Amino acid sequence: MPENFPEKLNIIQVVKRYGPVGGMERYVWELTCELQNLGHQVTVLCERCHGDAPEGIGIVELGETAKRPRWLSQVRFSGRVTRWVQQNPDAARIIHSHERLGIHDVTTFHGPPFATIFEKDWWRFISLRVWVRLYLERRELETAQVIVPNSSFISRQLAHYYPEMAAKLSAPIVPGVLPVRPRPARHVPAEGGVVCFVGWEWQRKGLPLAMEIVASLRRTRPNLELWVVGPVPAELEPLFASWRGGYRLLGWREDNDYFSEVDVLLHPALAEPYGMVIAEAMAARVPVVISDVCGAAEQVTAEAGAVLALDAPLGNWLGAVAAQLDRTVQPLAFIRGWDVVAREYVQIYHHQVSSPHSSQ
Repeated sequence: MPENFPEKLNIIQVVKRYGPVGGMERYVWELTCELQNLGHQVTVLCERCHGDAPEGIGIVELGETAKRPRWLSQVRFSGRVTRWVQQNPDAARIIHSHERLGIHDVTTFHGPPFATIFEKDWWRFISLRVWVRLYLERRELETAQVIVPNSSFISRQLAHYYPEMAAKLSAPIVPGVLPVRPRPARHVPAEGGVVCFVGWEWQRKGLPLAMEIVASLRRTRPNLELWVVGPVPAELEPLFASWRGGYRLLGWREDNDYFSEVDVLLHPALAEPYGMVIAEAMAARVPVVISDVCGAAEQVTAEAGAVLALDAPLGNWLGAVAAQLDRTVQPLAFIRGWDVVAREYVQIYHHQVSSPHSSQ
């Protein structure tokens, strides 16, 4: 531990939207609560706090910016954070960012790097938006002493696109999962069952493939149902125009109580930095079948379900889902407390940050 670091730390967490209002935001919310529970001083810099501020955590609201264009919103928020830090110097604090900043000690990467655009067509680079986002991303990585990916998948991408930053990468710190009401043990009828798909961004998360899989399985399991959680039902109704029953569009749900009624989570995402819903399903003892581009794939054991290559033949997907519907032994619950996540970050703060930012 650096000699100038006290046992109890002064930690600034930076996120635009502070509250349990999204995957990354939930990560920050739970992390800050657990850091505070461990006795550390926690302050959050944000545009706005969404929800009741947790007791004992200092909240600094810097004011909301227009959400679009996104790159300009990021630039404006970064500027406000920099000004606040400069106006409020403190030599002993650690700045931990979850945004595209240029003034931080630790940054957590929650999604794929924007540098993946280098795999796209050349004409995409004829855009101020692209160059600003590439600049913000590189500045974020260059500024940080430690870069924390939230999955091994993201770690590999960062090392590929920014090899000169690889030495800064810590071991991934994957999200925790809150306790979930477990799915009761039951025998799934040979002709039925419930397959669940969850995802607001339904195209990226693979709903068309999920529909194809369930429609094919319904030929031999006519009472099988597909439940879709997340998207507005009216948006999806046209996709199911040819279906004659066998599906339910549940829309957005604040809770995950529906896990107690489903038999398999199907998540054939085209791109998924982590996939919190996968961990939540496993915590509820629901078997999962997911694509190998999900960051949570490394947490899916053979006992918990199946991980398939995204381009695997349809028959492989059908077999994997059918095997989970037919299983006779319920998976054990996946357990990863947010207190564990917080302790892993404290190790990084203590052992990998050499001299905290006070101002810039």
